[in-house]
Amino acid sequence: MAEKLSKGLFVTFEGPEGSGKSTHSKFLYEELVSCGFEVVYTAEPGGTSLGSKIRNILLEKNEIQLSAISELFLFEADRAQHLEEVINPSLAEGKIVLCDRFNTATFAYQGYGLGMDMETIETVDLKATGGIVPDLVILMDIDVKIGLNRANENSGPDRMEKREKDFHERVRSGYLALAEKSPGRIKVIKVKETIEDTYKLIKEEVDDLIERNKRTE
Repeated sequence: MAEKLSKGLFVTFEGPEGSGKSTHSKFLYEELVSCGFEVVYTAEPGGTSLGSKIRNILLEKNEIQLSAISELFLFEADRAQHLEEVINPSLAEGKIVLCDRFNTATFAYQGYGLGMDMETIETVDLKATGGIVPDLVILMDIDVKIGLNRANENSGPDRMEKREKDFHERVRSGYLALAEKSPGRIKVIKVKETIEDTYKLIKEEVDDLIERNKRTE
């Protein structure tokens, strides 16, 4: 029997490259499904048919040179379609949506990482999202050098991973600055030595969110 929630819940996973967010978000998906929750697992960029083509341009097409503003518009186009096709309908049906990256990444990567004007990002992102924000952001924090080494061990580096170390340091600092501004919604999870220890911290935050939003019969 499916667990009942008072509303759909939107949980996103963020973090520097190699932080393990994809691994842990998939673990969480499997556990929540096994507990009887209706859960949708998705990711950005690439959560729709359009998004998969945008992802290919953003991360894999090295021959395409993108300006910072073009990169921003592509991420936001992916997000707008993602919300319309996947996220908003799922939330309206009372499901839990788990998303590997969302708009916190845009502020960290394009804002802090590339140095784009934050007001410009806020304006474009608001148009794309219509003001939708996650109920909970799991921000997985890891040393940049360790994270990049992990990422490169798993697969060849994509366009983002190929950027200089200083860029990734700015991204990490940006994430932490964003968390300081929204401590109730963005929860920093320090990556531990074992997957189990890290996942335990994540599950505590998610369990708290679910308990606060369970339907009272």
